[in-house]
Amino acid sequence: MSLIEVIVLAIIEGLTEFLPVSSTGHMIIASSVMGIANDSFVKLFTIAIQFGAILSVVVLYYKRFLKSLEFYLKLIIAFIPAAVLGLLLNDYIDALLESATTVAVSLVLGGIVLLFIDKYFKEVPDQEPSRKQSLAIGFFQVIAMIPGVSRSAATIIGGMTQGLNKKSAAEFSFFLAVPTMFAATVYKMYKFHKEFGFQEEHLSPMLIGNAVAFVVALLAIKGFIGYVTQNGFRIFGWYRIILGGVILLLIAMGYDLQMV
Repeated sequence: MSLIEVIVLAIIEGLTEFLPVSSTGHMIIASSVMGIANDSFVKLFTIAIQFGAILSVVVLYYKRFLKSLEFYLKLIIAFIPAAVLGLLLNDYIDALLESATTVAVSLVLGGIVLLFIDKYFKEVPDQEPSRKQSLAIGFFQVIAMIPGVSRSAATIIGGMTQGLNKKSAAEFSFFLAVPTMFAATVYKMYKFHKEFGFQEEHLSPMLIGNAVAFVVALLAIKGFIGYVTQNGFRIFGWYRIILGGVILLLIAMGYDLQMV
């Protein structure tokens, strides 16, 4: 990958990872347009730069991560469903990732949900989920194994079904991303190293990509919390529908959208 390609993908990761718009859908278009989607290192890179994104959560909310052991217990409880099913269904998930149509349909359907979700849940005071609520949110995260659903969208909606307001649901979604994405990054890096082996030229893109994703994610998280608290999710719903529609249109026109 060139430096420009590294920076572009890292910016996309930082912008979209914590928004309910599916970073996968954006990576499909970007990597296909740049003609790098088939490269095995690119596939690893798009996962590994999640580390920079989750580091932004730890920095922004460091006080919460120092608060209590109960905080970590809830994260572990919420993480378990995806961890177990992710290992059991890994090959099936990888197969789904080969389908751009799956991503596009998921984007559109998820967008429709976001168009109406604000009307169905009343705003309540900020609160942290209980252990039982954390587990329920964890099962919603499992739905995000379907490419295009968006981990952020699934867990935020899951939090709102458990009685959390938009802000509290979004923040717990951010926190849950830390163990989830860290585990995914370590696992994919292990598989890549076992199959291909890391080379010296891989170090620079990884460092630059994670640094860019970290900075961009910092800004995206701050902006998202403020916007969604005041305005809700409707704009993200329309955005998902348009993006999914674009992907479906490109497929219909014969474009070969390679998955990352």
